[in-house]
Amino acid sequence: MIEIHFQRKEDAKPLYQLLIKKLLPSLPDNPILLDEERLTVKIITEALTSQAFDEIKQLFYQFIIHNKCDDWFRTIITEQFYYSDEEEIQQILEIIHSILEGERKELAFFLKDSEEKTILKHAINHVLKRNISFSFDSFVKFRLREFCARLEKYVELSIDEYKMEQEYQMFIHTLRNFISARAPLVKSLHILVDDDVMFFNEQFVEIKRIELTKMIDRKLLFNHPVYVDSTTIAPLLSIAPESIYLYSKEPEQPLIRTIRNIFEERVLIDSLSVFKERRHQSLKD
Repeated sequence: MIEIHFQRKEDAKPLYQLLIKKLLPSLPDNPILLDEERLTVKIITEALTSQAFDEIKQLFYQFIIHNKCDDWFRTIITEQFYYSDEEEIQQILEIIHSILEGERKELAFFLKDSEEKTILKHAINHVLKRNISFSFDSFVKFRLREFCARLEKYVELSIDEYKMEQEYQMFIHTLRNFISARAPLVKSLHILVDDDVMFFNEQFVEIKRIELTKMIDRKLLFNHPVYVDSTTIAPLLSIAPESIYLYSKEPEQPLIRTIRNIFEERVLIDSLSVFKERRHQSLKD
């Protein structure tokens, strides 16, 4: 028999419910018990097949990954990094999950040597025997020390990303205020974003780089020297056109996202082929 002792009902019950839901339907008898008074999950293993026993290990793994890791992430965020605002904590947790789910490959790169899942599976295989009684909290403290230490890397990286996103939003807000108080110098601009960034006026005549440089409001570069791109964002902000037509084969690239975030409804995005057609027609006329 396996006996897993817990200190909290909030831990014992979810594991029991997971085992009942996933494992019990495939078993002839009920080998899974919950002693609510002693906060102990009991699994009668004598009649279990090797396949069923392996499934118990997998379900114990899922319980830790899906039920416990968020608790541990939250503890690290609040006790080691002193975050207390629930909205901030949730945003950091969302970033952590997006990394874990592979949605932020540029961040996952920094954790490419991380083997926390392998470490967890090894620890479970080591402790879960057919006849064993152990404390879950002791298992975490002594067997998962390295695993929990690796979770800190996810928190650290996610907090750094959260801070950068907050700074970025403040930057966007400041520039929106800047253009809202600025009179447009032209009605529209056409911008080709390909291997390079090229500006064109309403008649699709290219605006040379030297002309764009002369248009830049120097206060922008002085007040935001790190964030304002002097070749694209600064000219756009200085000219503040009523409409911006962007043409690119990669409409989700960071530069275009930033332009869209700053200028919002002023931005219209099309493909490179549309640009060629429009320019050809304009020059022809």
